[in-house]
Formats: sequence, structure tokens, C-alpha cells
Amino acid sequence: MSGPGCSSITRRELLERTLAGLGLGALAACGASLFTAPSITAFTIKLADFPSLASVGGLAIVDDGARSGDPVAVARTGTSTFVALSLICPHRGSAVQISGSGFYCPGHGATFAANGSWTGGQPTSNLGSYRISYDTTNGTLQIG
Repeated sequence: MSGPGCSSITRRELLERTLAGLGLGALAACGASLFTAPSITAFTIKLADFPSLASVGGLAIVDDGARSGDPVAVARTGTSTFVALSLICPHRGSAVQISGSGFYCPGHGATFAANGSWTGGQPTSNLGSYRISYDTTNGTLQIG
């Protein structure tokens, strides 16, 4: 059909355009890193409030997103070193959970080490990380 300001299109052209659009959508969905670590509002936590962070290898969800805008976990990587990680999966934006000594995305099965590096499951990039500073005198971590 055609009308004022419209051009006619054949069935073949319609099919070609539709398939091309679907193909581009499928390629975009397969991208390895569709999401980046969301920016957050900086916040401070007391280590004493998170007993699992008392020893090296400990993991804790330190914010469910209420303070910072997105869920954040901290891993203790050494006696005085920590890493703060986004709990938003870089593949599709699902919430990541603590699982054993690392993280798991229930949205598609990707797994991540305690430092946020991708270890298996659906191929994707590492979890996003945030700046962190440790105040040994006060036993606090500033995140973001």
C-alpha cells in the first residue's frame, strides 16, 4: 500500500529489511561487554560491621544499592588490601551473588573470582571495580 508521502515496498524488500534488523539485534545481544561498572556515590563502611572481611579471602556485600545507587561487594585480598566490585554483571546487567569464594550470575551462569575476574560460564568481561582506600587507624574503607 502507498499513500501521500509513502513509497511502496515489495515483500522481498520488507523481508530483507526485517531480517537485517533482526541480525543487528542478535549481534548486539552477543556483545561480550554491554554493561560497564555503574558510577556510584562514594560511601564509607566500618570493617567491624562486616565480620567476613576480618580475614584474607573474605567477601561481603557492603551496599545493596541504597547508599551508592548500585550493589557493591568488597573482597579482602591481603592483610591491608581490598577490592570493591560492582555486583552488576557486565554481560546483561543482572545482579551477581556471592557464591563460595567468588561470585555467580544467576541470569546466565557466569562465574567470577573474588577479585572480579571472569572464570567461567557465559563469556563476559570482569566485574567492574571501584576506587577504595583503607584507613587502618579507624578501620574504615572509603568506596567510590
